[in-house]
Amino acid sequence: MAATNRITKFITDRDWRIWFGLVVTFFWIAGGLWFVSSSVRADPDQSLTLGVIGNFLEGAFAPLAFLWLVLGLFMQQRELANNTEALMRTSEQSEKQTQAIAATEMNARQETFFKIAESVKGQLGGITGMLFASGLGPVGSNRYSREEIADMFQQAGNGDDGVFARQFLSMDFLEEGGLQSLLYETDIRRRHTRNFRCTFERLRELAKGCDVAGIIVDSLNQSAFGLLYQRTGVYMPEDYSDKPGSVAED
Repeated sequence: MAATNRITKFITDRDWRIWFGLVVTFFWIAGGLWFVSSSVRADPDQSLTLGVIGNFLEGAFAPLAFLWLVLGLFMQQRELANNTEALMRTSEQSEKQTQAIAATEMNARQETFFKIAESVKGQLGGITGMLFASGLGPVGSNRYSREEIADMFQQAGNGDDGVFARQFLSMDFLEEGGLQSLLYETDIRRRHTRNFRCTFERLRELAKGCDVAGIIVDSLNQSAFGLLYQRTGVYMPEDYSDKPGSVAED
């Protein structure tokens, strides 16, 4: 059974051109032998010299040589086509592997970003808390007591990093002279604002490096910290600079 399967596989794997050439060759040689035998029987006394035999063989096998040459060219074209198709499939597989590697790398970068973002959001929450306490706590307008500020810091410590940023966004500060006064009036407030802006900008730049569609950056910009960052730009005084050691900080 195994031998039969091997023979069947051998037959089916062969190109039809090979079978065509073998059949034509068989009938051509059989016809040549019949022609020779017929000639010998018709004239037994004829002289078959080497020259005559050579001319006969040359004429007899020249068509077969041409036939196999043509068949070889066709089969070579088929092999070239198969090789080209195999190369195309290999190229497609390589492209898919490259895309898979790039996607894996992007996923790793995004996971790293989210881990870093958690820490940075805690830092931003602390900065906005100090800025909030400086303007609205006992050392500022005294709108909030030390206990209330401490409760907000406790809330931020429990995971609500944006509690102070939301307060900045949801309140009016007419008694304190407006949001610009709370953000830029004193040197310490300017330092807190500068630290907040620089930290948020670094986080946003990090997000751009792992966000092909821009979804992460948009989400970051629409967060409480992102909206507060935009407010700090809207109310920024003309003499202010984000660079440490600037004249505005003197």
